[in-house]
Amino acid sequence: MSKITVIGSTNMDLVVTVPRCPVAGETIFGSSFVTNPGGKGANQAVAVARIGSEVTFITKLGKDGFGEQMRQHFMHEGISPKHILTDAEAPTGTALITVEEQGENRIIVISGANARLTEEDIEKAAEDIAESDFVLTQLEIPLQTVEYIAEKTTARQQRLILNPAPARPLPDSLLEKIFLITPNETEAELLTGIRVCDEESALQAALWFRKKGVQQTVITMGSQGAFVFTDDFQGMIPAFKVQAVDTTAAGDVFNGALTVALAEGKSTVDAARFGCAASALAVTRPGAQNSIPTRTETDVFLS
Repeated sequence: MSKITVIGSTNMDLVVTVPRCPVAGETIFGSSFVTNPGGKGANQAVAVARIGSEVTFITKLGKDGFGEQMRQHFMHEGISPKHILTDAEAPTGTALITVEEQGENRIIVISGANARLTEEDIEKAAEDIAESDFVLTQLEIPLQTVEYIAEKTTARQQRLILNPAPARPLPDSLLEKIFLITPNETEAELLTGIRVCDEESALQAALWFRKKGVQQTVITMGSQGAFVFTDDFQGMIPAFKVQAVDTTAAGDVFNGALTVALAEGKSTVDAARFGCAASALAVTRPGAQNSIPTRTETDVFLS
């Protein structure tokens, strides 16, 4: 079995379903409220575990009820608690999510303990990280920690996948160490200054990343699919047509599934198609980690 390290955030998602989002000063009634395990790092780690790889997950929780719930949840998903760290001072991260009836979501994240995941925490897990085929991380943890991860993976000649979400400007010294970057259209535009809306603009953004030293780019583009840029292929992988119920965590499921496929030796094109299939299944279900499909479900959907 392939081995993957995921380093990133854990949040408890507080989700309200509404007919539409209120404007400033307006009060409206929602139709439901639930709490769901979430956070980009946790979503991706659970996706990797469910879809078929051994995962080392490095994250930090608060010493509180949400943190204990998340720890038990990870163990239930088959994720080792070895590097599930606890911070005595900061609370477990939370995300406030509104989901509109047509499936679109708006998210506010309170970082909590995620903001205290440090270089020292990463170094303590160095031996387990070194055994991984791929390392996957995001930007809901400190940028300084992400830069340290990039330095270490480069030194070990490991392949680093960065899902640059939520988007923020990134230094060239980080970009040049990335094997594969996986922004969505909005994140690609923030990073490159190029408005990504179709295949041609996605190509221009991918060329921008290549000039910065990124080896490969996959830009997720919602219902259009994913644009893949490698030495051997530049083009769109069409999305699967499904009825979206909730798009929360769709990008995280894509990244987890993509990384699993790459670790199994699939090409980036085939891995992106596999990721599109897994994320298509996820958006037909409510919730973040609740929506993540299994390997069998994904394989059946593809076939």
